[in-house]
Amino acid sequence: MSDDSHVHCGTSTHQANDLASLREAIAQAVRDVKDKTPLAQSFTNFVTINLVANAQLAAGGTAAMSFLPDDVIETAKIAGANYINVGTLLPFYKDALPTIAQRLNYLGKPWVLDPVAAGIGKTRTVILQSFKAAPPTVIRANASEVIALANMWGLLDADNASRPAGVESVDEVDAAVEPAKLLAQFLAQSAPNHQAAVAVSGKVDLVTDGEHVYRLPGGSALMAKITGAGCSLGGVTATYLAVAEPLIAALAASLLYDRAAEVAGADAKGPGSFQVAFLDALWNVTAEQVAGSEILMQ
Repeated sequence: MSDDSHVHCGTSTHQANDLASLREAIAQAVRDVKDKTPLAQSFTNFVTINLVANAQLAAGGTAAMSFLPDDVIETAKIAGANYINVGTLLPFYKDALPTIAQRLNYLGKPWVLDPVAAGIGKTRTVILQSFKAAPPTVIRANASEVIALANMWGLLDADNASRPAGVESVDEVDAAVEPAKLLAQFLAQSAPNHQAAVAVSGKVDLVTDGEHVYRLPGGSALMAKITGAGCSLGGVTATYLAVAEPLIAALAASLLYDRAAEVAGADAKGPGSFQVAFLDALWNVTAEQVAGSEILMQ
């Protein structure tokens, strides 16, 4: 299909041109990852760490996993980007993660945050609140986590706060549009190049740089039936962040996941076969398929 076939009604010629440029940048990011195999380091949920690493490799990147602050900081110096996931906490994380975030920002290293279960537990809240002083480059989360984090950082009125619900979202993606934009704007203010992005996963994914909002239809319901789909998306977002600006990285990763999930879901007999097929699809989906995806821009 041509680019125009993916533009919703009412899109101006200027927007269509912007979308064409966006597609070119997305395709280039996918090609660059496969050509350059960039290293993206992860301090991630140990329940899903295997899928995170395998997904990064299948997308074309290189993975490094660590839970030691000094090791993470030293590896960050040679990594293209980094990833922090707060899904499964241990006591020492309360001190380790704020220190790591501060050092990443001091070194000027881009990183992705997955604020899993934002709003649940004092320790997780303390950690996530600390990131306001040393913010990430990209946030990847579900709608409830985005709303909770925006409220936690004082970007929302208390009345707009979401109730926490573990790792599952209790809010629709539409409810997170404004919180996501506010978070992206806040991240951009702190970024050296004033570029940042927030990606919200859901039935129709949403990505914003604080100004524009992009909706990405597609995917498979089986993504919700495997452990680590969201965690691994955060890791792959970091892989793309190693070669592309934040908005392009977030879009490319989300679109890659949607296309790979559709391919895997077409023949999978259940969650087990889906996960295997999904990793294969991450490897086989082309830059043209990713960049040619439906993108609704507002």
